[in-house]
Amino acid sequence: MAARNKARKRAFQILFEADQRGASVQEVLADWVRHARSDDRQPPVSEYTMELVEGYAQYAGRIDELLATYAEGWALDRMPVVDRNILRLGTYELVWVDGTPDAVAIDEAVQLAKEFSTDESPSFVNGMLARFKDLKPKLRRD
Repeated sequence: MAARNKARKRAFQILFEADQRGASVQEVLADWVRHARSDDRQPPVSEYTMELVEGYAQYAGRIDELLATYAEGWALDRMPVVDRNILRLGTYELVWVDGTPDAVAIDEAVQLAKEFSTDESPSFVNGMLARFKDLKPKLRRD
């Protein structure tokens, strides 16, 4: 598994855990880093994982606003927790990370949905992120 693929998966897991615990993503990230340093059996948290989590945290309010606005038929709090966090991460990487090609950000989010969510989730994630890709210049300005 490629290093960035692993980093995205870990970032998703951190966002998911924070959502489940009702904790901040920064708090959960710090827990993961601390645990990796104190237990040799735990893999270290990569720089890219930290960048993704911290970047998401910077835009979390705006990302949730976008998801609530564009997820037709889904209130954010009623959206499946796995899908919500995959979309949070994918939206951050797609809209605000210039070093990741749009197609890669979308494909990686779809792959996470295939691995961790329902059969319908990959198409839902793909549709939402494709919409954000089309709106990206406007979303970054707002």
